[in-house]
Amino acid sequence: MTLAPTSIPLDVGRLRAAYKSGAARPSEVIAGIYERIGSSPLEPVWISVVPRRVALERARVLENDPLGTARPLYGVPFAVNDNIDLKGLPTTAGCPAYTYTPQRNATVVQALVDAGAIPIGKTNLDPFAAGLAGTQSPYGACTNVFGARYIAGGSSAGSAVAVASGLVSFALGTDTAGSGRVPAACNNLVGLKPTRGLLSTDGVVPACRSLDCVSILAHTGFGAHLVWLAARGFDPGDPYSRTPRIGEGAAPWLGGPFRFGVPAADQLEFFGDEQAAGLYRQAIADMEALGGKRAEIDFAPFRAAGELVDSGPWAAERVAAIGGFVESHGDEIPPVVREVITRARRFSAVDAYRAEYKLKDLRRATEAEWSRMDILFLPTTGTVYTREAVEADPVPLNSNLGYYTNFANLLDLAAVAVPAGFRRNRVPFGVSLIGPAFTDEALLALADRFHRTQAAPPEPPIDLAGCRPGCINLAVVGDHLTGQPLNHQLTDRGARLVCACRTAPHYRLYKLDGAMPPKPGLVRDDSFHGPGIEVEVWAMPEDQLGGFVTGIPAPLSMGTVALEDGATVQCFIAEPYALRHATEITQHAGWRNYLAQHR
Repeated sequence: MTLAPTSIPLDVGRLRAAYKSGAARPSEVIAGIYERIGSSPLEPVWISVVPRRVALERARVLENDPLGTARPLYGVPFAVNDNIDLKGLPTTAGCPAYTYTPQRNATVVQALVDAGAIPIGKTNLDPFAAGLAGTQSPYGACTNVFGARYIAGGSSAGSAVAVASGLVSFALGTDTAGSGRVPAACNNLVGLKPTRGLLSTDGVVPACRSLDCVSILAHTGFGAHLVWLAARGFDPGDPYSRTPRIGEGAAPWLGGPFRFGVPAADQLEFFGDEQAAGLYRQAIADMEALGGKRAEIDFAPFRAAGELVDSGPWAAERVAAIGGFVESHGDEIPPVVREVITRARRFSAVDAYRAEYKLKDLRRATEAEWSRMDILFLPTTGTVYTREAVEADPVPLNSNLGYYTNFANLLDLAAVAVPAGFRRNRVPFGVSLIGPAFTDEALLALADRFHRTQAAPPEPPIDLAGCRPGCINLAVVGDHLTGQPLNHQLTDRGARLVCACRTAPHYRLYKLDGAMPPKPGLVRDDSFHGPGIEVEVWAMPEDQLGGFVTGIPAPLSMGTVALEDGATVQCFIAEPYALRHATEITQHAGWRNYLAQHR
């Protein structure tokens, strides 16, 4: 017996579980979605939808494919911001006069379709993604799912509302200065702004092309992570596409103690929203309960970088993208959006170079702050405005909405917006976890942990298979243990302690003869069953391991060691020849115990 289509939960994890158990089929889910879409006006959430018969045919093809269920997003419905190309539907970028019909899917859309996801339609946005309130579209202003008086956030307003309303499992937006994160915060969603270039922007109408990102809006970190895994990948057709170098984006802090930066009190701004200020204080306490150590940082260079997005020459990229269209169709663009685009013409090439020099100085200033934190932890927005307030004073209020978001792409950072409670009027509040480029996966995993302190997401936690992104697990048994003389060789390379544990029982420990300073040697003996030897497991960035290994003196080398829980890690082991004159100390079950009894 199958569930009625309208009762099937659409969050990615539970939908996949329903498919796996046979409780639902993609064609049933898609039919139910079209029933819900048809029961209300198309606009303002949707600008256009895939014909019902086309979506159902895609679902049936998946159902009849014997390998269909192996696709990671099998039968998962999604929406696409209408500045991202979806073959078969026009792209408007939120401006009817701009409309064109693409001949193929945007690269990122095609990757999701190949993964088994089913596109439902194109969603509403501020024209040309120019705005953070979501109120300027000629197709109508989307309203906050939790309070119709309030903005849905923008520019990716329709994508956020489509997910929050239960019409799709996830949606793609864009995010140049916060356009994916702000609507996520307004509608109680997870919003991932990936590292620039990780998701292709080929087939995306540019806003500021050097800064643009495709964003992911989902109910949970688990869902956003699955979509991110399917969507990412180098695209030779996108000149801004890139992949991380080995060790770049390593997060040895994930899963253990971590440092999170918060602005000094006089640098926080909630625009009179005291409830948001209180929710942020509670969110900080929740992060500390997860093992985080708060570090007060200077937010000024981040803010100064963010101000360059609107007031600096990067705004001229909008002219480069659509300036000709604005000249010929100015009357068909909302005045506020037109002003944002046309005022950028005042910048000169000299201005651009001066701004680039200033940005370099600001990046260097932020490096000092990053030395004190692993992630930056901020409100996503200081407040959520009513639609009436934004209509009365759109430009400064839009700017206020970007107070905590504008700088991320200019400083080449990754960010995840995550729910963090509700105001008394039930309008959501959200926070953002921000990290260096390519830390997307680690940020998602920590954001998911944080989300679980706020609610009980119905989906499983993100599983990174026991190893921290960009790192190699390394066990140490002697002088590299915490408090021992060579431990700095780990910490100097950015390694972080994962755990203290024991080896499997078939290991012996020896004190090596003649080693200075004294060293132990670990040896495997399958015929032996002992207590196991004390070790510490450290997560080391991949790009640091080579330099570390070259410093290992004979008769030690690196090998693979089994731990008491069955896991295997790299570890120091002793060459067999070194045991001829060595003293067995296995009975002490560890180097520290031996030293404590032989001082």
